[in-house]
Amino acid sequence: MSGDEMLDGEAQGEGGDLIEVRRRKLASLVASGRKPYGTVVGPTHYAGEITGRFDEHEGRIVTLAGRLRALRVHGKATFADLQDSTGRIQLFVSLGVVGDESYEAFRELDLGDIIAATGEVFRTRRGEISVRVDRYELLTKSLRPLPEKWHGLRDVEQRYRRRYLDLIVNPEIRKVFETRSRVISQIRAFLVRRGYIEVETPMLHPIPGGANARPFTTHHNALDMDLYLRIAPELYLKRLLVGGFDRVFEIGKNFRNEGVSTRHNPEYTSLEAYQAYADYRDMMALTEELIAEVAEQVVGSLVIEFQGKRIDLTPPWPRLSMLDAIRIHTGIDFRTVPDGEKVRVAREAGVRLPEKAGAGKAIQETFEQLVEDKLVQPVFITDHPVEVSPLAKRKEDDPSLTERFEPYINGWEIANGFSELNDPIDQRERFEAQVRAREAGDDEAH
Repeated sequence: MSGDEMLDGEAQGEGGDLIEVRRRKLASLVASGRKPYGTVVGPTHYAGEITGRFDEHEGRIVTLAGRLRALRVHGKATFADLQDSTGRIQLFVSLGVVGDESYEAFRELDLGDIIAATGEVFRTRRGEISVRVDRYELLTKSLRPLPEKWHGLRDVEQRYRRRYLDLIVNPEIRKVFETRSRVISQIRAFLVRRGYIEVETPMLHPIPGGANARPFTTHHNALDMDLYLRIAPELYLKRLLVGGFDRVFEIGKNFRNEGVSTRHNPEYTSLEAYQAYADYRDMMALTEELIAEVAEQVVGSLVIEFQGKRIDLTPPWPRLSMLDAIRIHTGIDFRTVPDGEKVRVAREAGVRLPEKAGAGKAIQETFEQLVEDKLVQPVFITDHPVEVSPLAKRKEDDPSLTERFEPYINGWEIANGFSELNDPIDQRERFEAQVRAREAGDDEAH
């Protein structure tokens, strides 16, 4: 019986029946004096290093620890697949080596059980790298059967909700986690080399701010006051600039009480970086340099393949104003449309708008709904309307727009930045406009 057949066979039974069978096995183990959860055996080697450097390990005695993923019984010999954090390796267990009692006990193990196995590294006659087991220990008895290989855990939502099972059944997903860790490490190293100081700012805010988003509300019992999980660290990071730090950054969680999808998570990790004596042009250069260097370090290339698309991250990336992007991709030239007509023109183009939307909102929504998914290659979209950019500095040649940018790759907005508004009178007026918007029913106003 192959490992895949074994998985399929388990999947065909009733889950409750399989769990009951495993519980009886557990009771038998305990009755015989064995400790199915008490033993700790640390590995001396890992599957990946043995299969990756077989010549160095051939003939050595090693100890591996991991989860059983397949059992193939052939009379007096049994082959098993052991999966650890680095990959899979085959175990060869024979009656003549381990003895009658241990051999029968091994055959009674279930897929998902965690064991430690010690033996000699060798290659079978079929050429498969294996470990000839001379002793083993059951470390953890698994009471629940794993999802079968081909159909057990394919639903995207279930995979996101049960990541532990996704990693067991689809071990290639581990590469996503490993890549993410390396990306964050490289981002941190990039910024530190450029004189940025990493900081941590509060997660609990008395007033939600720093972004257009709906906050999560919580309650502080000792102070008897409502607080908000942060939607952005922006306002606290800016206070550090006021206090005299020229370059600061934070990598941490934000919380936004909005929709859930594969592109939107209510709880997500963000990077925010601030630099004194710099404008949005400097920050665009920093952004493209950061992404290019991280890609080079982690992936080894500035040209990547993603979802069947070839994307070139090589700087410099094009700079394109939001109004020009709309004109190029939709034919609508909002520069020639009076402010009082922009909402009507957007709606006639099929853009969904709030009832009390203004001209700036019409421009932004037209871009987001009709243009952004067409931006596959890296590009900076600049010059956003003031109405939707309450913290960004106005453009000197057009005060209705701001010195703001958003880089897009594969149709996704991956960042947001701008020249900081440093006019306190203008800032207060915009904050007051945000308050009026919130009082009028805009839950995402600052």
